[in-house]
Amino acid sequence: MLSNLVVAAASQYSTLIILVVFLALMYFLMLRPQQKQQKKHRDMMSELKKGDHVITIGRLHGVIDEINQADKTVTLDCDGIYLVFDLRAIAQVTAQAPQAVTAPAAEDVKDQDDAAKPADDAQTDTNDAAAPADSAKADDTKADDAK
Repeated sequence: MLSNLVVAAASQYSTLIILVVFLALMYFLMLRPQQKQQKKHRDMMSELKKGDHVITIGRLHGVIDEINQADKTVTLDCDGIYLVFDLRAIAQVTAQAPQAVTAPAAEDVKDQDDAAKPADDAQTDTNDAAAPADSAKADDTKADDAK
């Protein structure tokens, strides 16, 4: 009789353990990846700005012209046609808007020009040194032709 109780208790614990393992497995295989994907999409949506190239859930390609956070809408420029979509309609960003290129300061440009000048002078000196040797060879060739 005591052995029957031990067997019954062990089977109840094994059922509980299997249930816990099943729930943990379901969390790591289904719920956690979905949460990561949702977080990645939220981050992408928060970084949207004018000029980004995007694709909608309907596979329409366009460039963001305006974002209205109050109404949760976005206006896309699709080859001159402006369409308004919900922000949730953006599936992915294909290219970020180019960053503004700043011109180097005047002092940096002067330093670069000064650094480039000695290299140009050295190249000119090399060409000048090679020129007399070429003219000497040309004189020898003329002398050989005269004989």
